[in-house]
Amino acid sequence: MFNRKRNSVPSSLRTREAGEAIHRARRLATDGSLRCARDDGFFRIFTRRSLIRLLTATAVLAGTNLLQPPLLAADPPMDVVASFSILGDMVRTVGGDRVRVTTLVGPDADAHVFEPTPADVRAIAASRVVFVNGLGFEAGWMPRLAEAAGFKGTVVVVSEGIRPLTMEEEEEEEHGHGGAHHAETPHDADDPHAWQNLANGKIYAQNIASALAAADPGGAAVYRRNADAYIEEMTALDAQVRAQIAAIPVARRKIVTSHDAFQYFGQAYGLQLLAPEGVSTEAEASAADVARLIRQIRSEKITAVFVENLSDNRLLDRIAKETGARIGGTVYSDSLSPEGGPAPTYLAMFRHNMAEFTRALAGS
Repeated sequence: MFNRKRNSVPSSLRTREAGEAIHRARRLATDGSLRCARDDGFFRIFTRRSLIRLLTATAVLAGTNLLQPPLLAADPPMDVVASFSILGDMVRTVGGDRVRVTTLVGPDADAHVFEPTPADVRAIAASRVVFVNGLGFEAGWMPRLAEAAGFKGTVVVVSEGIRPLTMEEEEEEEHGHGGAHHAETPHDADDPHAWQNLANGKIYAQNIASALAAADPGGAAVYRRNADAYIEEMTALDAQVRAQIAAIPVARRKIVTSHDAFQYFGQAYGLQLLAPEGVSTEAEASAADVARLIRQIRSEKITAVFVENLSDNRLLDRIAKETGARIGGTVYSDSLSPEGGPAPTYLAMFRHNMAEFTRALAGS
């Protein structure tokens, strides 16, 4: 690479001259040729192909390349943080080259049991925007992490605007002196896995675009354009999922997964989801819960049991052995796979999960 000295002519004048030259050339070229100024008593005739060369050369000589698209990347990119891998991919897709995304809970890692590190504190402190799922997904650690980082920027809850599903969770209560006795009391809690419905994924994308535009108004058009293209992909994929599910007999549309992370998927696309464990991977199934699930699998002749990339699969292995249901494959609920895996992006995760479900339910 080498450096060129800048033209001493002011940039505004160079741009104007180039624009005027291009305008004249286009106007004169409408009949397929361009008759230019006299040169040594002769006229030169230019075809449209020659005109394109003239157009480019004129713009470059004037110090402006008007044929290039506008610069889309911020310099430097805006630093943002996403709480977990699925959300990190969505922010990266909408933000493009204008953002630099740090993902706290990476691929094949579990946000339910995440323990922040000093590097995470530094990442939060250096960011302008922090994106979280909300609905209690990061409640156990994000508030403490933001406080430790002294974060003064914007926290964006990307699930804002969706209608959350609720699940019955068990909560321990202490009784007696010193908390020696415990009892589990059921209570309703929001199910945080809203991204498992592509209609909610569209809301996530819209919220991400709006938040990035608020933090970086110069990139607002870029963020909106990226989000619109992303939403179009989700719309097309949603139609594919519905068509694939429709081809499966209703009586076979029942599956068992490790923990209760696919209720949004089931409600949106017409599957009945069963799980021995609750919404969080920290939840443990009781013996009574497991026995009840085994009876249901047998009575309803459920044929497919799916393991998740984040779960201990020993319980599902036992359930499969006792019921005769087969392990249908590994699906992704709370986390993406690493690059090179079957689910490195949000949309790839959806396609992979759908392929695993339909293959098992169709009996192929």
